Amino acid sequence: MSFPHLTALTFDCYGTLIDWETGVIAAIRPLLLRQGITLPDDEIITVFQDIDGALCESPYKSYRDVLTGVVEGFGRRFGFHVGAADREVLVSSVASWRPFPDTVAALQVLGSRYRLAIISNIDDDLFAITAKQLRVKFDVVVAAEQVRCYKPHPVIFEEALRRLAVEPRCIAHIAEDVTEIPPARRLGCTTIWVRRHGRSARLLTEAPDLEVPDLNSLLFAMGANG
Repeated sequence: MSFPHLTALTFDCYGTLIDWETGVIAAIRPLLLRQGITLPDDEIITVFQDIDGALCESPYKSYRDVLTGVVEGFGRRFGFHVGAADREVLVSSVASWRPFPDTVAALQVLGSRYRLAIISNIDDDLFAITAKQLRVKFDVVVAAEQVRCYKPHPVIFEEALRRLAVEPRCIAHIAEDVTEIPPARRLGCTTIWVRRHGRSARLLTEAPDLEVPDLNSLLFAMGANG
């Protein structure tokens, strides 16, 4: 594809730039093992996503509360009591969620050519922890806490576009989660799916404008690897 019209890129953070799955697995597995429960990685992530998705529905609650609710949800799902010390295990783990190996270098290259924005299902204070690891300045950061709703609700995308103050046709939204393709496309943005693990493919309803396996491939596709 050719992207001469693009001047800004909006990014999903967790899953696209940050490897939250490895962080969640590392936090949840010891809790399960103490209960004698052994689950493969894929099942831990699927259960997490099922519980997380339901908790992100209206009425709005902070993502900190969503994460504690996910831990409690694992307890209900597998029949064990979650003690006070374990309720915060996912919240505490956010600081250990690391960028993918290609993230920082790719952001630095893209940041020299485009305005960069984050649209994320997160609280401001939790993203502040992550932002230090990304080592690039974002022109706009829209966290769910600011608009009191979660993706794929269109309001969070609309707020990002309002703050960028450029025509939607000049923006590409880049995400691992395919449920973000429809709302970004409805607003007139180019959509790019970074298919890291492919787990979200089961939710695919609309094809993106571009699919890449990682950010290095995105740089190549956008002619930014030279």
